[in-house]
Amino acid sequence: MMAVLRTGGKQYVVKPGDVLKVEKIDVEPESVASLSDVVMVQYDDGSVVTGNDLTGNEKVTVEVLRHSRERKVIVFKKRRRHNSRRKNGHRQWATVLRVIDVLGDQAS
Repeated sequence: MMAVLRTGGKQYVVKPGDVLKVEKIDVEPESVASLSDVVMVQYDDGSVVTGNDLTGNEKVTVEVLRHSRERKVIVFKKRRRHNSRRKNGHRQWATVLRVIDVLGDQAS
């Protein structure tokens, strides 16, 4: 079973056993969470359910492995001919997840 999951403004194609890095979610490390914003589900028999056919009971169960920070992004602003320069760095928080199971309603 496979699903398309939406979190942090991005979409991820996931199946059980996958490890992915998403924007930080407020769940303690080494705990289990359920993400319910599922956009598409593909069942083992090959049938695909998307859009209005989703019942709202579809979930992706994940295990939160750890919270970490991404690589530093350098933000450099320069206004030419004004002797004006600013250099800043930014490190975004991220959460590493392991997909345990994809649950869906195949009745629809």
